[in-house]
Amino acid sequence: MSVGTPRGLASSGQKPITEIPHPLSAAEESLSPGPDVSISPGGDKDPELTNGTLVDGSSPASASSTSALLSRLQVEENSEADAAELYASTETRDLFVTVDDPKKHVSTMETYITYRVSTKTTRIEFDLPEYCVRRRYQDFDWLRVKLEETQPTNLIPPLPEKFVMKGVVDRFSEEFVETRMKALDKFLKRVADHPVLSFNPHLNAFLTAKDLNKRQGLALLTKMGESVKHVAGGYKLRARPPEFNAMGEYLDTFSQKLGTIDRIAQRILREQSEYLTELREYASVYSSWAGSEDELQRPLEGVAGCVTTCCGALEDLSENMSQDFLPVLREYVLYTETMKNVLRKRDQSQAEYEGRLEAAVLRRQEDRTPMPLEVEKCQDKMECFNADLKADWERWQCNKRQDFKQLLIGMADKNINYYEKCQTAWESLVTVLQEKQTEDKTSETN
Repeated sequence: MSVGTPRGLASSGQKPITEIPHPLSAAEESLSPGPDVSISPGGDKDPELTNGTLVDGSSPASASSTSALLSRLQVEENSEADAAELYASTETRDLFVTVDDPKKHVSTMETYITYRVSTKTTRIEFDLPEYCVRRRYQDFDWLRVKLEETQPTNLIPPLPEKFVMKGVVDRFSEEFVETRMKALDKFLKRVADHPVLSFNPHLNAFLTAKDLNKRQGLALLTKMGESVKHVAGGYKLRARPPEFNAMGEYLDTFSQKLGTIDRIAQRILREQSEYLTELREYASVYSSWAGSEDELQRPLEGVAGCVTTCCGALEDLSENMSQDFLPVLREYVLYTETMKNVLRKRDQSQAEYEGRLEAAVLRRQEDRTPMPLEVEKCQDKMECFNADLKADWERWQCNKRQDFKQLLIGMADKNINYYEKCQTAWESLVTVLQEKQTEDKTSETN
């Protein structure tokens, strides 16, 4: 039996992660007893983040300084590689999409926001070089459901959460709409840059059609997607490849770290908001005090001006955290859940292959019947999952390094800017106080 090149290999251009045993020649070996691996995550371990690759744990603890140096060199090397890959991808891109210009629509039935989706392309699959359509959030949700349905072996980028807590966030506020627009733009750009997803016909319809015929079957597909998400939880694999074990451990640890950072950042944001309220009141007290103290008017007004400047700087810092820092964290929390779902479906595919192979081997031993074609199809499906998941994993790691590098540099710049503004304001007050002191001494001598 010859196994042809799987679709996943052709689409992603990657080699299979593992060599899958041929059903005829190595069936007994593949079914030999091995450690059962649960698909459901478990354990209380807190492994180090290693990009989902296997790590040799035998390194001595005394080599921490050397490890730090090697880690730094590795980061620099990865950054250069990511920059080169990003440059190469922009040079060969032929599909550019942008989401902007949010507009509020009010009708008797509902109120909603639409966004302008602009497309420029040179692909022959498109009839025109440019398109401009308006889409609402549920249109983006439809596209993602269709991509999950038709590309089950690929990692589909996440969308921002649809629902918000009533009374906590106004979904029609300018800040919320702006944050959602940025997230939708990033989602669509990730899909358009993907070497497989960007050729999906549903993406073509989303970018070009004036009206999407998407209502029929959407609820059913959503329910099916949710059921598939949990279907693999009861399978026990005979020998899950170590590469995918490393991926699962990395995702568990990564999501845990992100969750902790998100909770702390939310608490810092609340404390900054409370501090900002007190600081504004603090400035107003000095301003009112200055009106009743002629001798201290300039120093008191100076203090009020310094505190007001610090208020503005802190407001900018908090706005950056709420609009730029936290959304990236939430996006990657959703990304890890999406990656875990793809990993579960890959495990389900392996479990299906192992089950059918075991049944076929038993029948072959009993009556010498040929290996059924369904076993070959299951093997091809598993190889597609392996290749596509490997390619998307590497692409996801590259995007993650780029995104967090920009995020952390931006956070550092914003904090530096905040403290520089505060320092400049208080240094100017010192000058005012020194001038006042000189004036007082002059008046005393006269």
